[in-house]
Amino acid sequence: MYIPPFNITERILHLISEISEQVGSLNSRIGNDAPSPMLRKKNQIRTIHSSLAIENNTLSLKQVTDIIDGKHVLGAPDEIQEVKNAIEAYQLMPQLDAFKEKDLLKAHGLMMSQLVRNAGRYRQEGVGVFDSNGNCLHMAPSPDRVPELMGDLFHWVKSCKTHPLVYSCVFHYEFEFIHPFIDGNGRMGRYWQTMLLSRWKGIFSWIPVETIVKEHQEEYYSVIAKCDAAGESTLFVEFMLQCLLEAMENYSEPEGEVSEELHDKLHDKLHDKFPELSEKAIEVIETIHAHRSFNAAEIGEHIGLSERQVKTYITKLKQIGLLTRVGSNKTGYWKVNIEL
Repeated sequence: MYIPPFNITERILHLISEISEQVGSLNSRIGNDAPSPMLRKKNQIRTIHSSLAIENNTLSLKQVTDIIDGKHVLGAPDEIQEVKNAIEAYQLMPQLDAFKEKDLLKAHGLMMSQLVRNAGRYRQEGVGVFDSNGNCLHMAPSPDRVPELMGDLFHWVKSCKTHPLVYSCVFHYEFEFIHPFIDGNGRMGRYWQTMLLSRWKGIFSWIPVETIVKEHQEEYYSVIAKCDAAGESTLFVEFMLQCLLEAMENYSEPEGEVSEELHDKLHDKLHDKFPELSEKAIEVIETIHAHRSFNAAEIGEHIGLSERQVKTYITKLKQIGLLTRVGSNKTGYWKVNIEL
């Protein structure tokens, strides 16, 4: 039987212990594996947005939210389709078996529908991973070996006695190494690790780990390359466990959105008093009103602006008296100065 090469290090053991403590803490705080539908939805939106952003999807968090809510969004058709597909794939997750290869193919069929030929089928041609300069970072095994390699991987993960935190990471790395599909391997590898983890502890089905991976995106690819060179996945296991721990330590319940009624009131008031304000400036105010804890980078990510653009808007809004800083730059927040 094929056994993927990796080692259990002291750091891995320490991370397993830390993550297990966080699982207990979050379960006691939020409820054993049973978050509210609204909480699950908001975290799923963050997961989908981050996972697709890693794959160069440029839609903002707000645009992803609007697509999920069935609203019309202006954007590249392929990027909008990616979001719609991801929604279907994540909604199907509870019905899939993390240890069945046919369910992986079914999930890929949904994830890549209308985006690639042969969605839901293993590739029939060679593929490689290239950097922005065209340099080959990884040449995947030949297509004729893919069914056997994936069969071996599923056989191993079903029968191994390793801790789920570890075997989910190993599966993720081995999946990326095999690169079984013509496209969508990155998002599917992360999706299937979530599948495996959620069968161990349900909390992992809604903790948005993808947001942490996105923050460490360069390291994510660098660690994969190092493991390719080393011929084993230990470094990747350590990296992903650290991401899981950070996601749990930094977890905070998503804040609410501006309702349509409040949105209309804000627009009416702002247009009456400040007709010179652009729509983007008003979006900045709305986002600050709904997400007081957001920093400039998070505001920008939410509405599709750069951090620098957000800071420019904030400076102007402060100058005309619409925003006031409460507390320090590090721990404070922006207060919206308008009565509704």
